Amino acid sequence: MFLTAALAAGMLSACAESAPAGPSVQTFQNVSVDSGFDTVITLIEQTDDQEAFQSHYSEMCEQFRRYNSLFDIYNSYEGVANLKTVNDSAGLSPVTVSEELIDLLLQAKEIYELSDGAFDITMGSLLQVWHRYREAGITANEEGRYGELPTEEELASAAAFRGFDHVIIDEEACTVFIDDARVALDAGGIAKGFAAERTALALEQAGADHAAVNAGGNNRTIGAKADGSTWNVGIQNPDGQGSLFIVRVAGTNSFVTSGDYERYYLAEDGIKEHHIIDPATNRPADRWRSVTVITPDSGAADALSTALFVLSYEDGEALLKKYRDKTGDSAEAIWIAMQEKAPDAPRYQKLGIYRVIWSDGLDGCLVFN
Repeated sequence: MFLTAALAAGMLSACAESAPAGPSVQTFQNVSVDSGFDTVITLIEQTDDQEAFQSHYSEMCEQFRRYNSLFDIYNSYEGVANLKTVNDSAGLSPVTVSEELIDLLLQAKEIYELSDGAFDITMGSLLQVWHRYREAGITANEEGRYGELPTEEELASAAAFRGFDHVIIDEEACTVFIDDARVALDAGGIAKGFAAERTALALEQAGADHAAVNAGGNNRTIGAKADGSTWNVGIQNPDGQGSLFIVRVAGTNSFVTSGDYERYYLAEDGIKEHHIIDPATNRPADRWRSVTVITPDSGAADALSTALFVLSYEDGEALLKKYRDKTGDSAEAIWIAMQEKAPDAPRYQKLGIYRVIWSDGLDGCLVFN
């Protein structure tokens, strides 16, 4: 039997291990499986008010459903001008969209420019080719067969149509126009993180002080635990269940992991063809097993983790520095590679078949089993 691809419910988990502060504070948790983004979404909150927690949980679900409809490229929703609407109108006319969709595109463009195109939501045409082959490949794997691979000609033809120079964003008029019908947007590398960030901000405004949102591995903490200690975030074993190690970082932060163990199929060459496509090769990136980025903004963490997954260690470190210099925010990363493919780095830990590498701002923050 072949392995089949699965949408990971969550590779990171926020764990409340220490006792909450005060006799009346409790840890509440609830999980949604139908709030969008094809993933499980969890809210953990430490509070003395269960009714407030239930209200916050309902708010979280509502927010994610709304963002899912805005950033969907496959489905239309009544009264919603979303990314599918923008793609369908490419080469025809500008589309009036929400401020949130404008904000998503501007943040994606910022990381696109900082990464010199390593993160690129405008290569939707190329990603559509891989999506078709991946869906067919998953079905083939379920039937005990290898999936097929796209040809070099197919990939090159689709990859020719991309670039933010084709995306005209009018912030004042709140419109988006793609000037070439062959160019398409796919925000899969940032949308879930952006939604997690905006949802967490809404929960903070609603009164959540000690909480964590986990959207299928996109973790966004809200403050510390009630007793002042840090949230513990587990980094998933790329080849198995459970966590390889724990990360503890003080304050409000986002922890987002991009890995090759999500949404993949086994192709004719016997290689796992996953969903993170390297713009430089038009094929799934193969340097890393996973990359986790830790920074306050979850949308940025999502986009940066995607970019770092296709970049070398040195180029990834350079991108983190450029992001820190531009935004003033902290930005750290954890890379997991197979031992035989791991680059030289000043900070690393060998864990069986893996080598874990981290940026200097995480010294003392990783707890190995």
